[in-house]
Amino acid sequence: MAPSKKKILVVDDEADIRELLRYNLEQEGYQVELKEDGEKAFQFLKENRVDLILLDLMLPGMPGLELCKQMKRQADTESIPIIMISAKSSETDVIVGLELGADDYITKPFSPKELVARIKAIFRRVDEKKIDSPREHRFQDLQMDLARHEVKVDGKEVKLTSTEFKILQCLMSQLGHVFSRDELIDFALGKDVSVVDRTIDVHMTNLRKKIGRYGLLIESIRAVGYRFRDTPLS
Repeated sequence: MAPSKKKILVVDDEADIRELLRYNLEQEGYQVELKEDGEKAFQFLKENRVDLILLDLMLPGMPGLELCKQMKRQADTESIPIIMISAKSSETDVIVGLELGADDYITKPFSPKELVARIKAIFRRVDEKKIDSPREHRFQDLQMDLARHEVKVDGKEVKLTSTEFKILQCLMSQLGHVFSRDELIDFALGKDVSVVDRTIDVHMTNLRKKIGRYGLLIESIRAVGYRFRDTPLS
């Protein structure tokens, strides 16, 4: 059972999928809200707070990708984790979804058990920010406040998805150490979660852009993984 009554918004135009998700999520102790199109979901989010969104891409009216874009533009919804659900399984579709700010992407048909595992992994990451301890990682003017779940560059806050935050946390926990893709996936998304090969690469590209010049310190080590160089920037 979930440790608390977290609320999940399911946005899918297929009634059988909505009910399948409702049943499985309620069995895990979550509150579930259902919407059949993007516009209704967007209006619902203007007046209601949820902890996570399961978002189908192929929606009538406002498509899932557009809803994701709109959410990331609004201060009160930009931090809500999103798991995209779609029958589109090509690498390009996954990359587009992740680049728009989704935390995860799962293709239809999917295993409810695997989906629940991914949801729990995201909630574990989100809940870590509630730990009231003065933990942080810092490298020059790049600062990670783990207790507040904040990243700042030159004193200005940088908005990261929960997955991007965990990747940066992992890299900065051991400057100079090379982490394999599997290690980064396990740390950021949880063990036993299957993802497409380029998932970490896409998150890494987005992360590099967001942290500005410090993105140059994240190196790709061919056939191995990634590391955060401990070489000071001039």
